[in-house]
Amino acid sequence: MSSLLRCISSSSVIFFHQGARQKIPGRRHFRTFPVLWDQKASRGVLYKDVVVGVPKETVQNERRVALSPAGVQTLVKQGFKVQVESGAGDESKFSDQQYKDAGATITDVKGALGSDLVLKVRAPSLNEIDLLKPKSTLVSFIYPAQNSELMKKLSERQSTVLAMDQVPRVTIAQGYDALSSMANIAGYKAVVLAANHFGRFFTGQITAAGKVPPAKVLVIGGGVAGLAAAGAAKSMGAIVRGFDTRPAALEQFRSFGAEPLEVDIRESGEGVGGYAKEMSKEFIEAEMALFAKQCKEVDIVISTALIPGKRAPILIKKEFVESMRDGSVVVDLAAEAGGNIETTKPGELYVYKGITHIGYTDLPSRLASQASTLYSNNIVKLLKAISPDKEYFHYEPTDEFDYGTIDHVIRGTLVLKDGKNMFPSPLPKTSPPAPVKQKTVAELEAEKAAAVSPFNRTLTSAGIYTAGQTRILGSLEEKKSLYCRHSPESKIHTNGDGYDEI
Repeated sequence: MSSLLRCISSSSVIFFHQGARQKIPGRRHFRTFPVLWDQKASRGVLYKDVVVGVPKETVQNERRVALSPAGVQTLVKQGFKVQVESGAGDESKFSDQQYKDAGATITDVKGALGSDLVLKVRAPSLNEIDLLKPKSTLVSFIYPAQNSELMKKLSERQSTVLAMDQVPRVTIAQGYDALSSMANIAGYKAVVLAANHFGRFFTGQITAAGKVPPAKVLVIGGGVAGLAAAGAAKSMGAIVRGFDTRPAALEQFRSFGAEPLEVDIRESGEGVGGYAKEMSKEFIEAEMALFAKQCKEVDIVISTALIPGKRAPILIKKEFVESMRDGSVVVDLAAEAGGNIETTKPGELYVYKGITHIGYTDLPSRLASQASTLYSNNIVKLLKAISPDKEYFHYEPTDEFDYGTIDHVIRGTLVLKDGKNMFPSPLPKTSPPAPVKQKTVAELEAEKAAAVSPFNRTLTSAGIYTAGQTRILGSLEEKKSLYCRHSPESKIHTNGDGYDEI
């Protein structure tokens, strides 16, 4: 090893500068590997020296908390010091005592926001930013493209920011994908709210009092939220129809037992990062005709369509809503981005011409305990992934990275570093792998049939053959018996042994 590194270790290091020799006391100089000159500096900060703060969310109606007691326990085990603002978990049913038992200390808002590493759900307010420790790290939803003033203020504090909404949607990052976690909850909650405001059963019933038809549900958008809604509605017994511009999403609807809806125009809506792209004018016109027809037939519409960085597209026009039957329900999961339904009022529940409109923008927060648990898991897994060292908290972003690697995750998530704007992230050096063609239900059934082993195939054939022979022989015996009973030529008598003979 010594010969490989050619390391000279002493109380001084000899440097050559313009022909003169200079000595710098107390340093080790690796001539072959300069990166090893100062290993400690490159390894980051000891976990025990990092204080993690969890403040209480201040946005109106926000009930979630960034870290659950289980998450605290995991970070404390890693070596972090964790302090939680008093009452931060009350709305999520996590008491201060639960946090104490997990190893956290209870503090006030200044203590939580003044920590080295601050974990939040919603982006901090401008007043909260003033309480952040200079050069501290913040982890939360940020939406940097829409919040330029927020980014400027955080930059002035020389903050480092990891935006949970910017985690790349790649396979390796599925455990840290907070957007998907929250979308899953939103889709489920949308169906629960729709059922609560719908005047009939979801499932069909035949009772002594009469026949009850099942509810018909249309889900627009086959992302995480849409598929969660389709699965929940189907499990409650409704007839579910799903629409998406991406063929793969339509197959996923089919796998949930929903009827996929398509238009005649063949155009793929596959976009970047798991989202759908904007479609052509001809496709949109065909799409509108489909929705107009479906609104006259279904009882519940759940829309989830979003386009990153833009206003949500209007998919259900005012006249479509007016054509629906009285008592129908529409749930607009895109309400926070303007809404897919023209008559939606973001953040409100109201009735328009007999149709109940649910435009809540805080659906994950309405399932606060579950949402906080999943969000906490996302953050803890992210921190452990970007800093896998057992003693030091350290990660190094780079602009040169391959698609789907941990460097891709770090660089994509990092939007500010010591106040320097790092958003948007550069593209990976390598391209994403070609999408795997989703197999249809018919193809899957054919594969299942082809997978039968030769032994089982022979056994099945033998069983069928044996059953057929037995049936034929049984039929012949029955005919013989009937002939013997009714034929005038047959004579039946008893022999000496007591048996009947013909």
